[in-house]
Amino acid sequence: MRREREAAPDATSPTVVAESDPVDARLGARLAELRSERGWSLGELADRSGVSRSTLSRAERAEISPTAALLSRLCAVYGRTMSQLLSEVESAPAQVVRAAEQPVWRDGASGFVRRSVSPPLTGLRAEVVEGHLEPYADIVYDRPPVPGLEQHIWVLGGRMALTVQGVTHTLTTGDCLRFRVWGPTHFHCPGPEAVRYALVVVLP
Repeated sequence: MRREREAAPDATSPTVVAESDPVDARLGARLAELRSERGWSLGELADRSGVSRSTLSRAERAEISPTAALLSRLCAVYGRTMSQLLSEVESAPAQVVRAAEQPVWRDGASGFVRRSVSPPLTGLRAEVVEGHLEPYADIVYDRPPVPGLEQHIWVLGGRMALTVQGVTHTLTTGDCLRFRVWGPTHFHCPGPEAVRYALVVVLP
């Protein structure tokens, strides 16, 4: 699918959708539902999330494809992990999640690809995500979706610099970093190769 980059001042700025994307359409509709359920105007949501009203409006209408950083801000406001939000626009997950059926989401602005290996399922607390960062790519999350969220990052191939609570950890193939998220996190692939990693999230 062809996309055009929108002039962007920061990492939350999305890409313009040049053609209709069913996932973006379902995601936009769900974001609009979540705001409506709380009785918030676009202005109120903008104040809570730090995202402009115009960007929020265009995301809800699926005129743009939101970035990982933008979704992270909205997840923090709505008290959801990104996996929970994305799972709400997919069909209900089965106990066995075949490789060909695992939802894949791409953030073209940051060079991030996210495969939901084990999506959220009612009654289960953990979820497993496979992440892929292109060489020199950065993702910055300015807040956790749920304060104190437990995460385990296991590098499957390549090298990653991960900053948690102001401390940068350099991880290589086979290394695992375990932590709870209380503040900003910064994922960086120093290159020259891409990095692939597993993320295990344990919900409270």
